Amino acid sequence: MATIRHARREDAPVILELIQELADYEREPDAVKATVQSLQDTIAFAPADAEPSHLPVTEPTSPTRPARCLLLISPEGVAVGMALYFYNYSTWRSRAGIYLEDLYVRPTERGSGYGKKLLSALAKQVVATGGHRLEWVVLKWNEPSIKFYESIGAQAMNDWVGMRVDGEGLTKLANLTD
Repeated sequence: MATIRHARREDAPVILELIQELADYEREPDAVKATVQSLQDTIAFAPADAEPSHLPVTEPTSPTRPARCLLLISPEGVAVGMALYFYNYSTWRSRAGIYLEDLYVRPTERGSGYGKKLLSALAKQVVATGGHRLEWVVLKWNEPSIKFYESIGAQAMNDWVGMRVDGEGLTKLANLTD
């Protein structure tokens, strides 16, 4: 039976492999700038001896370690999927939630219910902490994923537009003066 557990520091190489596979799938193979070291520096990891659970038993999150990662381990003991996430906040409801940055299941393992297991584990964390929502974005062209997400009850947020400032634009914005 497959298990889900929080990633440990020694899992950073496999997390990077999964991130690169996801980038390849999303047609952005050269976009990954993460390294094993940068992942180890920015993810709140579970201790090496931590047992799987729905509530994280990890290093505390912080401004420099804002993310956590769930790994899905196959019955053979191989990491075949991940859910990399961080906490967010709804001002209107004054409640925490989880933002799923990346969900990935290796193509050879798709159709086994692993994506649902990862999403269910995240939903259990939100509910257990009194949170209110689990949210994420999906590329518009990724119809198989959109259909999968709708099949588990997710709703498209068509009235919202994702916005981002990065790279040189972020530097310019940070240096604005009155």
